[in-house]
Amino acid sequence: MELKLRPREECRFDAVSLGEVMLRLDPGEGRIRTARSFRAWEGGGEYNVIRGLHKCFGMNTAVITAFADNEVGKLMKDFIEQGGVSTDLIFWKKTDGIGRICRNGINFTERGFGIRGAVGCSDRANTAISQARPEDFDFDYIFGELGVRWLHTGGIYAALSEQSCETVIAACKAAKKYGTLVSYDLNYRPSMWSAIGGLEKAREVNREVAKYVDVMIGNEEDFTACLGFEIEGNDANLKELNIEGYKKMIGKAAETYPNFKVVATTLRTVKTATVNDWKAICWADGEIYQSKEYNGLEIMDRVGGGDSFASGLVYGLMTTGDALQAVNYGAAHGALAMTTPGDTSMASKNEVEAIMGGAGARVKR
Repeated sequence: MELKLRPREECRFDAVSLGEVMLRLDPGEGRIRTARSFRAWEGGGEYNVIRGLHKCFGMNTAVITAFADNEVGKLMKDFIEQGGVSTDLIFWKKTDGIGRICRNGINFTERGFGIRGAVGCSDRANTAISQARPEDFDFDYIFGELGVRWLHTGGIYAALSEQSCETVIAACKAAKKYGTLVSYDLNYRPSMWSAIGGLEKAREVNREVAKYVDVMIGNEEDFTACLGFEIEGNDANLKELNIEGYKKMIGKAAETYPNFKVVATTLRTVKTATVNDWKAICWADGEIYQSKEYNGLEIMDRVGGGDSFASGLVYGLMTTGDALQAVNYGAAHGALAMTTPGDTSMASKNEVEAIMGGAGARVKR
């Protein structure tokens, strides 16, 4: 597997993300519908990846997003700065006093426990980033003059609006123009695409984005919905992935998009909201690599587990160039991220590598 990364000395940032960052309001162990207080966090599918790359793996990262220029936007900026991610590339959009022009997104999330699944309730229409257009970001400056080694973005951001569809394509084109590697998480959510054209629009946009992607992340349902590739002979209930069928499907995708260097997905079996089986697989050079399995993994907060998998995968690819190592970094980091609350990882690189090496949960003193 050959990934041609730009030299670090040429680039201001190791990695940047493009996507929405929302204010997460968390009722802790309670329910959204009965809460009287919430803990505030920041989170977003694309942002979580580069925050993990900085906070856990020590890389120099930035977020490309937009906020309404008000007190909530400034709160979001403060959260991001506490996570060590650069806010230099944020576009600040003027707004009125009540959010008619634009606003900042809010995401209520309860964690789930036992037989009660996790619940998310987002309030994100008309946000500043959903309205942002390609001309609001100087991509030639970001990827050309500043220099970026890796861009991560995804289908959740693309689905926000017609404008975000245009912006994600423009960013990926600019990244490739300047030699930046691109990872993309398909993350297909029918409800988000329904307002701008549904499945047909999702395929149109994702097929265009796919032309510029080096590392594609998505499960079999994502590949079928977003790109039109179907897996043959898979279990009807999706309880166990047909690895050979998945490999054939990815092979077809790679023939259509020869720019794909790596394709990866997580595999989760939900026993209860708090006990999952967890692993990941990675396709590279025509071969499938499978991570260590974390069976009976106890979950505190599953939101962001897939994003933390992506950041571990990207770190492994950037630093080792080894698909098996990378998928193990991703699976271990995702597993650890789900043992703590919030969208973003609280793990350290040493903890990730210890888990990869078989470390247990004995107390450390």
